[in-house]
Amino acid sequence: MSDLRYPIGKFTPVPGLTAEQRAACIEQVAAAPGQFRRAVTGLTPAQLDTPYREGGWTVRQVAHHVPDSHMNAYLRFKFGLTEDAPAIKTYEEKDWARTPEVAATPVEVSLALLDALHARWVTLLRAMTSQQFARTIKHPEWGTPSLDAMLALYAWHGRHHTAHVTGLRERMGWG
Repeated sequence: MSDLRYPIGKFTPVPGLTAEQRAACIEQVAAAPGQFRRAVTGLTPAQLDTPYREGGWTVRQVAHHVPDSHMNAYLRFKFGLTEDAPAIKTYEEKDWARTPEVAATPVEVSLALLDALHARWVTLLRAMTSQQFARTIKHPEWGTPSLDAMLALYAWHGRHHTAHVTGLRERMGWG
């Protein structure tokens, strides 16, 4: 792999999804907590504090980032469903990865948060209609993506960060 930042490749934005593509993305979102949990299970504190690549976040930071990011995604979906093309707020991911609780909170807390969040989010996603997935949000960097486009992004995002951890485990021989 030539670029450890993108172990499954960079995300390619999509304007919309077919019903089959949407169902596959929802299943990827549903599977993400379990896949991520398996990726970090059994790691020692020293391994959790190992960056997945030189200059990258530690596994611990990634473990806390995924629910942070997906909480934002869930809220973006809720805003998109309840407001007409709402302007959504961005956040400084790199700064969030360095807030004090990241080092002090056991990874298990964020894994439990991810489980609960995804249980609620997937219930929402499975109940949405194709018309609802066509609704848009206003993002200062991404323009006006549809909720379909956001679903594709976050289906990729969970796999992306899981691959950061599994790739590191493989390279380090951590089994």
